[in-house]
Amino acid sequence: MIFHIAVQAEWEAAARDGLYAPPAFAAEGFIHCSARDQLIATADLFYQGRHDLVLLLIDESRLTAPLRYEVPAAANDTRAASPFPHIYGPLNLGAVIRAEAFPCMADGSFGLPPGFDS
Repeated sequence: MIFHIAVQAEWEAAARDGLYAPPAFAAEGFIHCSARDQLIATADLFYQGRHDLVLLLIDESRLTAPLRYEVPAAANDTRAASPFPHIYGPLNLGAVIRAEAFPCMADGSFGLPPGFDS
């Protein structure tokens, strides 16, 4: 299983359209994802203080687009200990096992929503 942090409005649009392709996909050619052990550091680094997010749990065996594990390109990215999963195509909704609101905590940082920690 892999995770993706989505903006709620973009996820709602995907539910209507049948495919999820955030703006970063058009710019970069892939959808950023995280393994469980990478997720919180990613959320804290890129989404600090945001309350408009949804956490997607994705079954990679159900993806219709290719999945590649790659090391982040940014030299200053301290999360680069292990490669990150990237989806090279729109995310088919059938691969999403669960979608939950993912607001930050009072201090702006993140923790796993209930049920995602097992």
